[in-house]
Amino acid sequence: MTKFLKYIAMALVAMSFIACEEKPLDPTSQIIDSKLEQNEFDKWLVTNYIEPYNIMFKYRMEKNESDFNYWLVPATYENSIKMAKLMKFLCFEPYDELTGSKEFIKSYYPKMIHLVGSGAYRNDGTFVLGTAEGGLKITMYFVNEMVIDPAYLNEYYFKTMHHEFAHILNQIKPYSTDFNAISGPDYVTDTWSDAWASEREAQQNGFISEYASSEHGEDFVELLSIYVTNTPEYWDNVLKNAGAGAEKINAKFEIVYNYMLNSWNIDLNELRDIIQRRQGEIDTLDLETLN
Repeated sequence: MTKFLKYIAMALVAMSFIACEEKPLDPTSQIIDSKLEQNEFDKWLVTNYIEPYNIMFKYRMEKNESDFNYWLVPATYENSIKMAKLMKFLCFEPYDELTGSKEFIKSYYPKMIHLVGSGAYRNDGTFVLGTAEGGLKITMYFVNEMVIDPAYLNEYYFKTMHHEFAHILNQIKPYSTDFNAISGPDYVTDTWSDAWASEREAQQNGFISEYASSEHGEDFVELLSIYVTNTPEYWDNVLKNAGAGAEKINAKFEIVYNYMLNSWNIDLNELRDIIQRRQGEIDTLDLETLN
């Protein structure tokens, strides 16, 4: 049911108006009825997202939240439940555990998470996995292609979530401009997807990933997100394969590490240990039942 306020002609608006009247929406209407009855998942989200973290989790396709530059499809109900549970377990609760409180996530994490079922594909063959908008909203794409495997989940979702959250923290407290000078003229802007023959070549040129070479802001958050979502052995192997590029990667990561410790009291080594332990516990999670 939707209320329609019926005004008389504009010339008479200042004088009078007709009272509100409830009418059912026409079946052909493109307007979504705002009085959706809460299902069990909506109630679970109130208990697990809104009340503890003050975060709204939107999984239904809403026109006003979507990017009209891409062809997109909604996230499925089942995968939305899985994503909500995994995000809480692998993104929010590691910070809760490290800080001893939900306040860090409640204070700084964007207040809206928006899910999209498909990827947002660009004309150059690349696609967007996630976006952060002004510190207020994170959109996660590709939800319908979810596979419950730690490496896959990191590649397509959780590296992106930590990446986007790091952008938010940088907007609140900027990092040292010393970071920008380490790879200064080597950034390749929008040509990053064609600039390197492989990830390893980008690493040999001082970038933790191909995308990190686009500009210093992306370089910073890629270092952080890749560090915490991978094992120490993985990180050491990247540095070994990077050869001479390891010196720049190490120099930049030192700034990332100190920034998180000094600005936010977050020790990335401890955060990584918590995330790695939890990744090993994914198989024990009930991702189907709302409990």
